[in-house]
Amino acid sequence: QVQLVESGGGLVQAGGSLRLSCLASGNTASIDAIGWYRQAPGKPRELAAVRWKDGTTSYLDFVKGRFTVSSLNAENTIYLDMNNLKPEDTAVYYCHARNTPWDYWGQGTQVTVSS
Repeated sequence: QVQLVESGGGLVQAGGSLRLSCLASGNTASIDAIGWYRQAPGKPRELAAVRWKDGTTSYLDFVKGRFTVSSLNAENTIYLDMNNLKPEDTAVYYCHARNTPWDYWGQGTQVTVSS
């Protein structure tokens, strides 16, 4: 079992930056991949950024070059650094971890980007 707790969301103007944090606990050594999904109102949840155990990363095309997902550090925390934010980035952001075949989710944190 893995538990995930996000923090760091908020309101920011377009062009601004935010850092989201996700604290993982439990069986973190078994995590195959960890990252961030997001869900905007009326839209399906989508993968924003993920880091695999081997260090490779993958990003939603819309956020490439603006978002960076860190590795899980010694404090069992990962970060999502978001720069040059756009109103279209407004969503609830969920931390996600996979320990194949199980998926774990945080409770979500709201990010709102004003134009």
